Amino acid sequence: MADSRTRSKRQTHKGSLHPRNPHSGRYDMKALSGSCPELTDFLTSNPAGQLTIDFSDSSAVLCLNKALLAHFYNVSFWQIPAGYLCPPIPGRADYIHYLADLLADRNQGIIPEGKSIKALDIGTGANCIYPIIGSQIYDWSFTATDIDPVSVKAARLIVEGNTCLKNQIRIVQQRNQNHIFHGIIKANDRFDVTLCNPPFHASMAEAQAGSLRKWNNLKGGKSQSNNLKDKRNFGGQKAELWCKGGEIRFLKQMARESRDFAEQVGIFTSLVSKKENLRPLEKLLKQLGATNIQIIKMSQGQKISHLLAWSYEGRLLLESY
Repeated sequence: MADSRTRSKRQTHKGSLHPRNPHSGRYDMKALSGSCPELTDFLTSNPAGQLTIDFSDSSAVLCLNKALLAHFYNVSFWQIPAGYLCPPIPGRADYIHYLADLLADRNQGIIPEGKSIKALDIGTGANCIYPIIGSQIYDWSFTATDIDPVSVKAARLIVEGNTCLKNQIRIVQQRNQNHIFHGIIKANDRFDVTLCNPPFHASMAEAQAGSLRKWNNLKGGKSQSNNLKDKRNFGGQKAELWCKGGEIRFLKQMARESRDFAEQVGIFTSLVSKKENLRPLEKLLKQLGATNIQIIKMSQGQKISHLLAWSYEGRLLLESY
């Protein structure tokens, strides 16, 4: 867990992870295998003689995640249903660290820690990854939501299977697929921050094409087949990968609903995968009366995404601050 007096650091180099992210550089496969012995079954050597795994192998990627969660986040039990999203841990950790910076901006530059900090994760998935990382690094309390009952059940099993998570993460099913915050945030709820990694494709065909491109890149060549049955190294179900109207429609709805909860949330945030969506979202937020709109560039190797954050100034002064 980070020092409670840690001051926010946001300066990063192009292509690098957040400076507090422990996953920069190559994975220490020997150390990870010590925390998760089953990882040794997937280890191989690259041309330079360094230990690695086949990142196009979904079983190997899943086992690597188990090792990372055990080694860095005290999680001994982590299982997800077959075919569900297996998220890359370094990028997910980056989001949490940037959220900590945003909260520090409201706390004299000092990152607030402890269970009094309340976070709401929209679309936590079966993996429950953001609440795991946020609770174990900064000791925050999480409410995690999803519309998929299988994801909700799997996330609950993860929380119940780890003593370190039981009193810090609450899983709630969103029972109305037409809403995001409505039906989740109750009249007496107060949240310091919300977070979301929205489905960014507009159709299953678009999602499959994106998955195939990623798989081909990992294999270093063109696949002979468009069958993705065994080629989704990171997995993903419908609600995790796509929604009607894609990312922009989802985030516009989130923005509009956020206005209804301006007095109950300190900072709203979401990842934005497609850069062209940033301008229309910023325009909409201004129309809704949002203030202090921030766009933070996040990079992991060649992958670039953006964190969009906004608030409604003067609406809320959180007691935890």
